[in-house]
Amino acid sequence: MKIYNTLTKQKEEFVPVEEGKVKMYVCGPTVYNYIHIGNARPMIVFDTVRRYLEYKGYDVNYVSNFTDVDDKIIKKAMEEGVSAQEISSRYIAECKKDMAAMNVKPATTHPLATQEIDGMLQMIEELIEKGYAYRVEDGTVYFRTRKFPEYGKLSHKNLEDLQAGHRDIKVTGEQKEEETDFVLWKPKKEGEPYWDSPWSQGRSGWHIECSVMAKKYLGDEIDIHAGGEDLIFPHHENEIAQSEAANGKHFAKYWMHNGFLNIDNKKMSKSLGNFFTVREISEKYDLQVLRFFMLSAHYRSPLNFSAELMEAAKSGLERIVTAAENLKHLMSAAQAGRSMTEEEAAIFAGSDVYVDKFEAAMDDDFNTADAVSAIFELVKYINTHGDAGKSPELLQKFYDRLSSLCDILGIIVERKQEILDDDIEALIAERQAARKEKNFARADEIRAQLLDMGIILEDTREGVKWKRA
Repeated sequence: MKIYNTLTKQKEEFVPVEEGKVKMYVCGPTVYNYIHIGNARPMIVFDTVRRYLEYKGYDVNYVSNFTDVDDKIIKKAMEEGVSAQEISSRYIAECKKDMAAMNVKPATTHPLATQEIDGMLQMIEELIEKGYAYRVEDGTVYFRTRKFPEYGKLSHKNLEDLQAGHRDIKVTGEQKEEETDFVLWKPKKEGEPYWDSPWSQGRSGWHIECSVMAKKYLGDEIDIHAGGEDLIFPHHENEIAQSEAANGKHFAKYWMHNGFLNIDNKKMSKSLGNFFTVREISEKYDLQVLRFFMLSAHYRSPLNFSAELMEAAKSGLERIVTAAENLKHLMSAAQAGRSMTEEEAAIFAGSDVYVDKFEAAMDDDFNTADAVSAIFELVKYINTHGDAGKSPELLQKFYDRLSSLCDILGIIVERKQEILDDDIEALIAERQAARKEKNFARADEIRAQLLDMGIILEDTREGVKWKRA
């Protein structure tokens, strides 16, 4: 199995630090709003990487954090007149709902930055003691990039060029030794959450959070560190500098980065009005369609999101689900207890080639686009050979094979049961009753339940209106 390593700019044979085990860290979202489809890409991509590693027999320790203290979170909290913790807690819960709807498996550990402050203080102390960090007059602590000779090795940027580039954008009032030095600890501003430290009352810099969480839950050396390509510099570059300076060991063997997501061939941005949350997409499509769409391209390639491409993904997914549904229908009608004939055993063996193609694609830097093509070929083969009159054993084996490969991609082949209008109306009535009793938690639960079933509610002056997604 080969992985493209951003660090070396080439595909390398995957050899874990510890045989049979994989330690994997994926940078998670900053939780100040609903996650957007740009956040969804790394979630889906690296969940699929994890699933394939598990399929190959590895014991995967998968850690993905939530950044739950940040300028954006604080700004949102001030706008709403609530605490930063209330904002982050709310959107962590919403993020987990969206992840579940995209069939992203929960991480082995989902650490929160605010719960790891002690570890950050300890690592910063070590960096100061070793001469890699320094405190300035206002209580800010900076990392001394010049002290770390390999700074720039991940982003393949030259420190001298970076210094020159930073000189043009120097921030007035900073007391850094060098323009490229970055913050490990910063003093509080009025109204911000803060923690006590030997340097000032304040909070950690963003980069140190991931270094500390990776060390605590995975150890000094990890196998795979992953995230969007926008994180290569400065976030991941700074993580390497901090971790290797503090721990004295090579931090991560393989660095994986997914490509950017564009909307109708333009960069996603709120100002262009082409910014979509996962929750908004769920009102038009089952999020299995979004997942299938995300896996239709190689993870390192830029991916263009459009209504036409989502419709194509919906049709493609429908072909797979229909094939699985047809097999179940044939099984129910097949003669019970009939074993496979020799001819049927040969027919089933003929499908091995598609499993081989699937595995070859995934072994080549997790090429999900080619893996999906192999599944379509398997579907065509099943539709040709899995017909009425075949034994239930053959049909079951076909179903299990199709389901198994789809499960590696996180694709569910079971069709969602259609909910009846009367059942929808009953749930809406229960929600209305819950709202009258001020049981808003139950009301939200019912709304989410209906959304999972593909039913979108709209509260209007005339009452509750609903439609199918």
